[in-house]
Amino acid sequence: MFFRTKKSGSRTYLQIVENRWEHRTVKQRVLATLGRLDELQHSGQLAALLSSGARFADAVVLHAAQREGTLPTITTQRTGAPLVFERLWTETGSRAVIEKLLSERKYEFSVERAVFLTVLHRLFDPGSDRAAERWREDYRIDGVQGLELHQVYRAMAWLGEELAEQEQRGRTPFVARCMKDRVEEELFAYRRDLFSSLDLVFFDTTSIYFEGAGGKDLGRRGKTKDHRPDLPQMVVGVVVDAGGRPVCCELWPGNTSDVKSLIPVVERLRQRFSIGRVCVVADRGMISREVIRELEAEERGWLYILGARLRAYKEVRTQVLADPGPFEVVHPKSRIRKDPSPLQVKEVRIGGRRYVVCFNEDQAKKDAADREAIAVSLRSQLKQGAKTLVGNKGYRKYLKVRAAAGFVIDEEKLSVESRYDGIWVLRTNTELCAAEVALKYKQLWMVEQVFRSMKSLLETRPIYHKRDETIRGHVFCSFLALVLRKELQDRLSARGDVVEWADVIRDLDRVQDVEVGHNGKRFWLRTEASGCSAKVFQAAGVALPPTVRSTPPAAPGPPSSPPPRSAKHGATPPVRPRK
Repeated sequence: MFFRTKKSGSRTYLQIVENRWEHRTVKQRVLATLGRLDELQHSGQLAALLSSGARFADAVVLHAAQREGTLPTITTQRTGAPLVFERLWTETGSRAVIEKLLSERKYEFSVERAVFLTVLHRLFDPGSDRAAERWREDYRIDGVQGLELHQVYRAMAWLGEELAEQEQRGRTPFVARCMKDRVEEELFAYRRDLFSSLDLVFFDTTSIYFEGAGGKDLGRRGKTKDHRPDLPQMVVGVVVDAGGRPVCCELWPGNTSDVKSLIPVVERLRQRFSIGRVCVVADRGMISREVIRELEAEERGWLYILGARLRAYKEVRTQVLADPGPFEVVHPKSRIRKDPSPLQVKEVRIGGRRYVVCFNEDQAKKDAADREAIAVSLRSQLKQGAKTLVGNKGYRKYLKVRAAAGFVIDEEKLSVESRYDGIWVLRTNTELCAAEVALKYKQLWMVEQVFRSMKSLLETRPIYHKRDETIRGHVFCSFLALVLRKELQDRLSARGDVVEWADVIRDLDRVQDVEVGHNGKRFWLRTEASGCSAKVFQAAGVALPPTVRSTPPAAPGPPSSPPPRSAKHGATPPVRPRK
């Protein structure tokens, strides 16, 4: 039934009408004509009628009272994030894999729920595990209500504990195989139908420092990428497949160099994931004569695409860049922002070694402008004194010392630097054409995005743990968070939805359940799915909860009996904790 207006001359009447099915067609029947609409509105009879009927429709009354601010609120809980990522946690296989590995152990609490709580916290409010234990109070996450902080720590320790001696085949020289390795291998097997092979992998590393003393082995001082040489650190490596999906993460002591880690990581990948022929794509920090010799060894026969250091290697600096051959245009310069960046390539062979020189016109203009800005600033500040400039690495490389004049600008260095504008050089032993080599290397930037997510958006720090196993578990939860984030982004992209990650976080947090009281009953009201949250729910395959749900009354429990008393002291005996 519904209201309908009917005009008769200059007057409008309000009617109650119903639809009914007759002879395979829908017909309308007027149940009542209430009167002239203007008279009903003026006299207040229409408002009284609607208010009277609304008593029998809780949803209408509750929404009206909430809008007016007259509805008492009992509790408020955020539900958007748990609903979406619980589904992704299940469909990526993360829950099944962890529960399968936990079937071999007996804990008095749900380790899987503790891990999921930590992973969800990484996605929405990065911080320490202690912060995660407090953060959950604002969210409705199934199965985490009884978890205590020490249980979250035990879950981290389970993820990072070393495996038995018979399961150490394929370990690196830096660290033993751990439970997290089994999780990665099981996840790879679970979703293997999503990609046929792992013949192209992207690898990069970063460093993460500890606020505390660090672990027994992981906490070491080394070359820091966080500019904190005063603190112990660990090295984290991430391997990503050709589709941008995180495959595994590797953790080493902080004094492990990138060059030493590449060969063990690739060797371990082949053993762990049954890879036949592999092509490694890595940044210029990985390249050295020893690494290339190991990669090209006959017993391995691995393929590689490695960035070459332009200024550090004489052969690159004096021969490769001096090659007069013409460039091939891969992507022309375009005025459309969505088009690929301009790219030109050429192949250079020297003594059987294959190089690919790449040139980006836009990047060249930016490099020249940045260098000119530095030169202008230098000339201005040199007049005020050079002490502050010497400590600035960006400025220092363009200065030189003259006995009489002190610090002056090295004009020759500025001129030499111009030859590197917009240029990068790759070393490879593949048979791919030069354009394909350049495009494969550009995919390595996906790994850099992973690291930016891992260290800023999913901020792994602060790390206060003091044991290696809990440190490994803490960092691995950030890796699992990346798996869920990548899954959601792929689903959104498949639907053609372009959504900023910060918007996803903000809008999902706005989806809340508000518990209210009305006429002696309790109800849950869901807030509006604003912003991009509706798209995220659709991409994850999760239905939004109803806007109004009644809260079932608590079931009456058995009558409580008085606690037993100690005969000697008349007091309740202490409860012994379970071991």
